[in-house]
Amino acid sequence: MMNPAFLSVALLLLVLLPGAPARKDSPESDSPESNPGESNSDESNPDCVTPFSILVSNSVTIAPNKTYSACVVCRGTLLGEMTRLQKKNKGFRFTYTEDPNYGPYLQSVNGLNGSTKDRTYWELLVKKANETIRLNVGIGAFIPSENDQIILNFKEY
Repeated sequence: MMNPAFLSVALLLLVLLPGAPARKDSPESDSPESNPGESNSDESNPDCVTPFSILVSNSVTIAPNKTYSACVVCRGTLLGEMTRLQKKNKGFRFTYTEDPNYGPYLQSVNGLNGSTKDRTYWELLVKKANETIRLNVGIGAFIPSENDQIILNFKEY
């Protein structure tokens, strides 16, 4: 009979150690985006398996939207890709604070800060094929799905 501790360790290893992700070979994944202001993360992230986009929207001053191409590794977080995108694309900047209970909290995007005085914040939305929903987790916990459009929407409360 197997030792319960051995089975627990084996299960833990299966959960924590990802297998080699399968690369998606398709013509569209090989062609870089040509829109100015966008970053094709496939070039800087050879392990990319989940392409998605980040739309920066401002509902307060009605500034033009900006869209960035993004891609995460297998089970990668939004925070990880936003960090890579910031290093690669000088047009995309963000800051966050670390809350001890809830994790990373998005403070600013492209120089625009949320403010309790002005009653503004960055709303996190995800547009799926048929619906747009408000995220119930933050940038450090959200794992994008293929073709998601993450909407970082600056708004008032």
